[in-house]
Amino acid sequence: MPSPALHASPTDPEVAAQVRAALARAAATVDRGDLLGAVDELQAANRELHDPEIETRLVQLRDRAFERQAWPVGRSQWPPAWPDRFPEATTSLPEITPDQLDVDTLGSGIVNHGALVVRGLLDPEAVGRMVADIDRAFDAYDQSSAGASPDETAPWFVRLVPSNGYPDEKLPRSYVRGSGGVWAADSPRMLYELVELFDRLGLRDSIAGYLGERPALSVKKCTLRRVPVDSGSVWHQDGAFMGDDLRTVNVWIALTDCGGPDSDAPALDLVPRRFDHLVETGTHGALFDTFVGQAVVEREAGSLGIVRPRFSAGDALLFDDLFLHATAVTPTMTTERYAIEAWFFAPSSFPPDQVPLVF
Repeated sequence: MPSPALHASPTDPEVAAQVRAALARAAATVDRGDLLGAVDELQAANRELHDPEIETRLVQLRDRAFERQAWPVGRSQWPPAWPDRFPEATTSLPEITPDQLDVDTLGSGIVNHGALVVRGLLDPEAVGRMVADIDRAFDAYDQSSAGASPDETAPWFVRLVPSNGYPDEKLPRSYVRGSGGVWAADSPRMLYELVELFDRLGLRDSIAGYLGERPALSVKKCTLRRVPVDSGSVWHQDGAFMGDDLRTVNVWIALTDCGGPDSDAPALDLVPRRFDHLVETGTHGALFDTFVGQAVVEREAGSLGIVRPRFSAGDALLFDDLFLHATAVTPTMTTERYAIEAWFFAPSSFPPDQVPLVF
């Protein structure tokens, strides 16, 4: 599906000149060794230009910049201690509104309760735009798989080749696509839009404050989701397959109404409490060594039980690598669930197998 005309036509000579100038300024900044500065320059320039070449270059610079930085060690204590601002949330997850989201509510929710629900983080207009753009990214991926060139699929799909030599065979794009996902790093327009969105929502400052460092995204764990109704469901903690000593925040945003007892779209089942360790994996019928068997989940849930919260389109769930959850699917569901999932890591302890991007 072609990109809509967001601003002036990219064939306009004046716009083309502005694009060349922006790219030249960024290249000069890179030559001075300031790759983070070049990222910020191009992100700002693209707010006016919305140019595929700028957006593709931004992804490449976010990839290169991480390896060129000397990331300082963040917090001396992990997990950080945070006063419990939600003592009433004893059998369910704490909930806030977007205006209440800051480093204290984020830290308190994750450290004391395992996760934080933000109701109405995206307004209906933003939800509609994200859904339409996810469709464009999926269509462009499929066109690329059928042989279309990057020029034909940009800016919605341009395959990222990591600058650190990370092997392509360890980037399972076809598996991700088959399970209802496309990586945002392979969709330059979507990655640009997500960075803009998270900045507007104040997530950059909140997550940086919680981690104690400028956050970095993972190529493999920043995913545009269109989950089919026949999707699999496995209980897991993401830390079981991402590595040890992680410092993370995942931002999961529902773009489809889901959850609750009468959900028509795949939702989330979860255990509404904080875990400070990885639970037993690979037993009681778990399909793989990193998954958690149903009997273990029920044991760990105890009297809290397993819950399937109702999420309206635009609601968000923020949690870390120890949160125990699964995709919730039933045979009666008929509606795909759109969502965004973006995992942020502290750069000083970034897991080696996740492929980093500066944020």
